[in-house]
Amino acid sequence: MVTAGTGRFADLADGGRALVPLTQRFAADPAVVVLAVLPNGVPAAVEVARALGAPLLGADMYRPDGGEPTVTLPDGLAGRTVLVVDDAVETGTAARLVGRAVKGAGAGRSVLAVPVCPRQEEATLALLYDEVVAAVRPLARRSLTWHYEAFEPLTPEQARAELEAYPG
Repeated sequence: MVTAGTGRFADLADGGRALVPLTQRFAADPAVVVLAVLPNGVPAAVEVARALGAPLLGADMYRPDGGEPTVTLPDGLAGRTVLVVDDAVETGTAARLVGRAVKGAGAGRSVLAVPVCPRQEEATLALLYDEVVAAVRPLARRSLTWHYEAFEPLTPEQARAELEAYPG
């Protein structure tokens, strides 16, 4: 878990474990689904989905031919409570893109759940999501790697394999 007073996590999965008590209330929601932002949101999302007993899906972000980034979502989000889980919010770009896509997919409720969300980004994200949940809310933005003792990024292939291995 986050080391007291430091705002740092051991690794990406540890960031997800810090979200569990903050998202536990969604365990009773039969419409809840955890949506991992690939690739680095997967380890945190696995921890949240496992604790909630919820389905785990993935949101792919890519930049076609150097153009604007786009998001590909799985089917079946309409009317659901979607917990979007990523490794952290740094600039907020990924969270904004996924938030817009989730709303466009007709989610009944959207919640951004991240280990770290700077307060300066949280106000903007609160306009896209019904709720923003974060274990650490620093005043200002830092490199997201600062918040992890061991920040080991996943390749898209590793992230997909971890999603496929999830038992839900």
